[in-house]
Amino acid sequence: MLSFLPEEQTDADDAASVIEKAGARVVKVAGDIQQIETIDKLISAADNHFGRLDIVVNNAGYQMSHENIPEVSLEELDHTFRTNVFGTFLLSRAALKKLPPGGVILNTTSIQAYDPSPQLVAYAATKATILSMTKNIAELAIKQGVRVNAVAPGPVWTPLIPSTMPIEKVKTFGANTGFDRPAQPIELAKIFVFLASDHASYVTGEAYGATGGRTPY
Repeated sequence: MLSFLPEEQTDADDAASVIEKAGARVVKVAGDIQQIETIDKLISAADNHFGRLDIVVNNAGYQMSHENIPEVSLEELDHTFRTNVFGTFLLSRAALKKLPPGGVILNTTSIQAYDPSPQLVAYAATKATILSMTKNIAELAIKQGVRVNAVAPGPVWTPLIPSTMPIEKVKTFGANTGFDRPAQPIELAKIFVFLASDHASYVTGEAYGATGGRTPY
């Protein structure tokens, strides 16, 4: 099940096509993950189309790069936290009312939670919050048999990068990893699949790093 904004229609269509070619069903739900109405639509869509909810992946995110703190407006700070943190919390809260024992919630944090870049002060703060929230919710959710984990990527090549960073930084993005390049999203997908599967039946409250050798712990 995919949640997206109307202007992201093409990306959603492409993702849906890949899922359908793999033999699975997909339901597209347009909406803003900051809004309770979108959360309700997503949960209802799972019930109506699939009859159940087993796995939730919180992956919506927003970032913007700045060289100076005064450049970070109150509006941007609010938007970043509402997208990254509020969205993750609200969908997790709603999902826990429906997830059965054996259900899974997966969050997306970042190396920024451990090693924040000064140019990404708002984004890094949200990722640290998501890391903490993952561990807190995991302790409560396991009481109903639901596992909660996170994936903590390093630099990953997504549309966010060229749209939120100066061109000079885009050119060298990921060069500070052991691989001298950023990850591709497909390289992270298998980690999410593992954590969602029964192979990770004894894993909860964890954050799996995929940072190209940069994880600072």
